[in-house]
Amino acid sequence: MASGPIGLLLGTEDDWPTAFEALLGKLGPVEWQGRRHELSTERIVNEPFDLRAKPRYSLVIDRLAWWYDLPRAWLKKVALMDDVYLLNNPFTFQSMEKHSAYCAMIRLGVRVPETWLIPHKVPTPLASFEYMAEKFPDVASRYNMPFELGEIGERVGFPLFMKPFDGGQWVGVSRVGSAEELRARYDESGARMMHVQAAIEDFDVFARSLSIGAETMVMRFEPDRPIHDRYQVAHGFLSPELGWEVVTVSKLVNAFFRWEFNSCESIVKDGIASPIDYANASPDVAITSLHYYFPWAMRALVRWCVFCVVTGRVMRVDLDTREYFAVGDREDLSEDEKLREYRRLADDYFETARYEEFVGDSLERLDELTVEYFEGSEFDDLLVATVRSTFPANEQERFVEHYRGLIAAWVADQHGAN
Repeated sequence: MASGPIGLLLGTEDDWPTAFEALLGKLGPVEWQGRRHELSTERIVNEPFDLRAKPRYSLVIDRLAWWYDLPRAWLKKVALMDDVYLLNNPFTFQSMEKHSAYCAMIRLGVRVPETWLIPHKVPTPLASFEYMAEKFPDVASRYNMPFELGEIGERVGFPLFMKPFDGGQWVGVSRVGSAEELRARYDESGARMMHVQAAIEDFDVFARSLSIGAETMVMRFEPDRPIHDRYQVAHGFLSPELGWEVVTVSKLVNAFFRWEFNSCESIVKDGIASPIDYANASPDVAITSLHYYFPWAMRALVRWCVFCVVTGRVMRVDLDTREYFAVGDREDLSEDEKLREYRRLADDYFETARYEEFVGDSLERLDELTVEYFEGSEFDDLLVATVRSTFPANEQERFVEHYRGLIAAWVADQHGAN
């Protein structure tokens, strides 16, 4: 049985799509419940589209629509009209950005640092409002309350971070240490609406969780290091209890908003985890940053996409917010009891038990195929090409060996686990 191809809606990236395509090709047909399923991929191009046209894709991995209107409109059309499976719900990722994610998680009792939203320094021009303000001079003061930014900074506490309310790729994020610096950064923010959020200083661990469907990998992250050295190859850096909590919050965010390809950042200090960012429409899956963890990410992405296509998993466009709020609003539950309820709801959404059974029954060969691919010449050629397109010529030889060593470490760990 041939399913429609898995569509890749991409930006300029070529490393992970090539690895994904190679792994899926090596996997070949998948058997499930007595039926044989043929899977393929296709890279999607932007073009005019008839709203009634039937797309040929069974599933689409979107890496572009957060920034561009045309693919965003196309994704919404194929979700509403054609039941194409999308790893990230386009309706929530484009309306419930970081700001809405903060609000929802605060309602659910997650430990979000003190956060304020402040108006644009340069408001978006509105002709009707400008006309009214000119005709009636008191309109602007009536609808725009004056505020003292320094006082807000003092209430949040210095140091703090100023960052765009919708955010992306750390653009516009700055650490602010005083009221004077806060005013200066605000003056520079222009037409971007900004959050100010309390910083957690002298933390023990910065953890970044990459979630792909029902799987989550928590990695130790050093944001101040160069891109090739931010993800640390470290195991056991969180206690089992904290590790479970960080994974649970990541799963909660993703199940709540119907996001299935997302990353979450948490800061751990004195045994307490505080999530600070968990709305990343195009999470980092580059070879040059993930390195050791890149094979895991590709295997998880193949697993989840194949599971969704072969089992006919139906994309959920609608949200069950009240189901989560009912837990968050209960005063008789402790924080731990609420997290356990959220984990149950998230596992129900992701069909975790069914997914694990499917992987064990129908994708057993994928582990071995993944190891073979990443220790072979085909991937090495991709690695070399990626390094050459990323780093200056005088650094390429060093970085080829750097990444080869990290991938070889992952391969060795897989051999050791078997």
